[in-house]
Amino acid sequence: MLFKTTLRTALLAVATVVALPAMAQQNYAADSITIRKIYDNALTSYESYDNLRYLTKKIGNRLSGSPQAAAAVEWSRQVMDKMGLDRVYLQEVMVPHWVRGEKEIGRVTNSRAGAADMNIAALGGSVGTGAKGISAQVVEVKSFEELEKLGKKKVQGKIVFFNRPFDNTHLNTMQAYGGAVDQRGGGPVAAAKLGAVGVLVRSMANEVQEVPHTGSTRYQEGVAKIPAAAISTKHANQLSDLLQDDPQLNFYLRMTCETLPDVLSYNVIGELKGTEKPEEIIVVGGHLDSWDLGEGAHDDGTGCMQSIDVLRMFKELNIKPKRTVRAVLFMNEENGLRGGLKYAELAKKNNEKHIAAIESDAGGFTPRGFGIDGTAAQFAKAKSWHNLLTPYGLHDLNRDGGGADIGPLKGQGTVALIGFRPDSQRYFDYHHTEIDVFENVNRREMQLGSASMAALVYLLAEYGF
Repeated sequence: MLFKTTLRTALLAVATVVALPAMAQQNYAADSITIRKIYDNALTSYESYDNLRYLTKKIGNRLSGSPQAAAAVEWSRQVMDKMGLDRVYLQEVMVPHWVRGEKEIGRVTNSRAGAADMNIAALGGSVGTGAKGISAQVVEVKSFEELEKLGKKKVQGKIVFFNRPFDNTHLNTMQAYGGAVDQRGGGPVAAAKLGAVGVLVRSMANEVQEVPHTGSTRYQEGVAKIPAAAISTKHANQLSDLLQDDPQLNFYLRMTCETLPDVLSYNVIGELKGTEKPEEIIVVGGHLDSWDLGEGAHDDGTGCMQSIDVLRMFKELNIKPKRTVRAVLFMNEENGLRGGLKYAELAKKNNEKHIAAIESDAGGFTPRGFGIDGTAAQFAKAKSWHNLLTPYGLHDLNRDGGGADIGPLKGQGTVALIGFRPDSQRYFDYHHTEIDVFENVNRREMQLGSASMAALVYLLAEYGF
């Protein structure tokens, strides 16, 4: 028995030695101290929050192609220029230029309960109705299958009302969004194929609110383009109730939105060169454009300011990354993804070697962790940093990672695509609305996000994947 115990102890010791050579290269005590300094700096700094205030209050909403988007490009370039980074530059990209026009009108005109004004917002990319607007009966559906069953006879000449709500049993509201957003993207084409003259889509939100949530829709070559608008969840419920009482009611819709010729814009990029492996690049970024209804504070002013803040902290704390760290403020995520596509195109053309890209585009709320789309070895490496990250609330590390703007990098070598994951419960209260404003961002929550991203970037820059 003693021999067996001694043998087992010896084998465990050998196994430990064999298993730990890669980890032995990491100085956990020193890394822990550095990460603590990062959080101390972030939580006592107001610079990023003040930058967000300027971006949202002085520049405002930043839909691609707009004068405000152009102003945001130049201002953010100047912000990074003043930081003394190794390189700050602009990356040209042609972007769509859609304009909303006059405030939309949505109105039930002849129900048994009388007329009722309803809060609507044109979906991004939608065509207008013309100055006179359109009036038609409404047919309500909750799925594309239900629409198909109605057929052309019951849909032609009508406004299709897509009214599938979020599934609020999901703990992660992003999953609820994913289960409903196909109505917004594909609704106009599906309805137009059956002869509809317009579309109303229930806003993408968990709660019952008066504000409509805009967002992109899309058309298809060879299919008629029909006007499409989001309707607030409160008025979606009201319209549904009215239709139960009076299926013949009419809805008046007026929108003057239009698409203008493409405009030259830019991704804004700042970087710190790596001291040992400068050819290996780590991206941290968000999208500089926003929808035009609010101020684009959570979506995605916070992500951009957090990305710049990562570089600020590295500079102030004299952290010299072994690998190149690059903050990228992407243009046109909301209605085209042109910035993300252009960045990936040029990265491939220039034979750049990205090892990781982190995207912050889920609001400036309390951090919960990261989603990692990478190899098993990359995920295991990230999990090995668990004890360094969990003291700061970063408990959630899973394989569901990535982001819209960094997505086009997938397949370029073994780049890991990482999504920063803050708490999701309040995001869709503000997403794509007029209430996505600076006042609804908490400085400490936002700064915890900056520190979380900086901590992971520090570890990636030190040890790679």
